[in-house]
Amino acid sequence: MWEYTDKVQQHFMNPQNVGELENPSGTGDVGSLSCGDALKLTIKVDDNGIITDAKFKTFGCASAIASSSVLTEIIKGMSIEEASKITNEDIAEALGGLPKEKMHCSVMGREALEAAIADYKGVILPMAEGEVVCECFGVTDLEIIRAIKESDLRSVEEITNFTKAGGGCGKCEDRLREILQQTVEGIAAEKTKPHKDQRMTTLQKIKKIEQVLEREIKPTLKKDGGDIELVDVDGDFVTVSLRGACSGCQSSRTTLKEYVEKKLREQVVDTLIVEEDK
Repeated sequence: MWEYTDKVQQHFMNPQNVGELENPSGTGDVGSLSCGDALKLTIKVDDNGIITDAKFKTFGCASAIASSSVLTEIIKGMSIEEASKITNEDIAEALGGLPKEKMHCSVMGREALEAAIADYKGVILPMAEGEVVCECFGVTDLEIIRAIKESDLRSVEEITNFTKAGGGCGKCEDRLREILQQTVEGIAAEKTKPHKDQRMTTLQKIKKIEQVLEREIKPTLKKDGGDIELVDVDGDFVTVSLRGACSGCQSSRTTLKEYVEKKLREQVVDTLIVEEDK
């Protein structure tokens, strides 16, 4: 039997902000009833980008209810930017800690918040674009890799505790072990790699930008009927043209800054500035 803190018991017995907001600014749906855990988080955001209200509906254990409840209390009054930095560790800490076997409940809370913020901004969550590794719980490789890096996981059992991956039929355990090994080796290699200030030529930069556009960004946009083309690269300024459903979309500015620019900064140069060709 797991030992729960007084804070967990308090939020389980008397959960705060239960329900669903009418006309929410953003909605985050994660998990599923078939998986045993599901959470729907709705948030209201004012014109200044402040979360003024939040409510939740959850199906799950005491930890899931408590994590959802305390999350709504944490984010009310926060700006969207502040809320986007909340981790599952922050949620667990606000509860005075969670049993290691229940850390996935705090992860589910963080994922629901990310989904609600993405819905508010009109962008696509990168984590959802990964390869589904655990079919029982719908966990992707990107979610697993992030959990390993953020929480310093070093065993398949720990991965299951944080993500639920491998907690069903167990068929994905070999794949989890493989991802764990590759990720840990990558972390070690990054720590030992000498840091050099390498400047790319303009041609090298253009080639790398085109590779990221073709490999990651275009496939995602095409799922929603959109497309993107590289127009010009002038120093750190990247000019692109949005096509299809993305052209003239009200969320095009958000798509450029929160998705395209972010991806290119992560994988090419962290000083790139992406603008739309007018």
